[in-house]
Amino acid sequence: MDTMKTVFTTGEAAKICNVSQQTIIRCFDSGQLKGFRVPGSRFRRIPRDVLYRFMKDNGIPTDALESGRRKALIVDDDEELVELIRDVFDADGRFDVRVANNGFDAGMMVKEYKPDIIVLDVMLPDINGKEVCQRVRSDSSLDDVRIVCISGMVEADKIDDLKEAGADDFMQKPFEVDSLFARVCELLDIEVPA
Repeated sequence: MDTMKTVFTTGEAAKICNVSQQTIIRCFDSGQLKGFRVPGSRFRRIPRDVLYRFMKDNGIPTDALESGRRKALIVDDDEELVELIRDVFDADGRFDVRVANNGFDAGMMVKEYKPDIIVLDVMLPDINGKEVCQRVRSDSSLDDVRIVCISGMVEADKIDDLKEAGADDFMQKPFEVDSLFARVCELLDIEVPA
């Protein structure tokens, strides 16, 4: 079992807050973010409780501090594809993955799980992806959620419709799962594995 980290470097704090390290250093140096310097060095350290309060005060979601992992929701009724995507996310180790096979379950999960990213099949058995995008975007508590739509049969004008409905990106099936994962990392502004 991981022991919870109690003190963070500026780099770790930046990753958790989803901002640049420079932003954290500026907040530290200006006194907005309290912490201490390692004796005899320039290194700054930020205690967990201080970082938590800073995140709360600035409206930064604190769930990344709680688990250190990003939340991904994969919504697709193609079980083989879901397994492939899930394997890549799990292998990376920075994600907690949940799966929904239809729009109804996805809607319920989005509300309680509050994912960082949704990989959304546009052609679901019960609801289309555009409607899912619109529902997510109509809830202001989900403003930070990124959505990547995937589909095998979508015309170019439909892609524009999806983006207007709130999708951040679109990938045509079939695609390389690694390419999808790289796009997810870019959208979440985290390092893409080499």
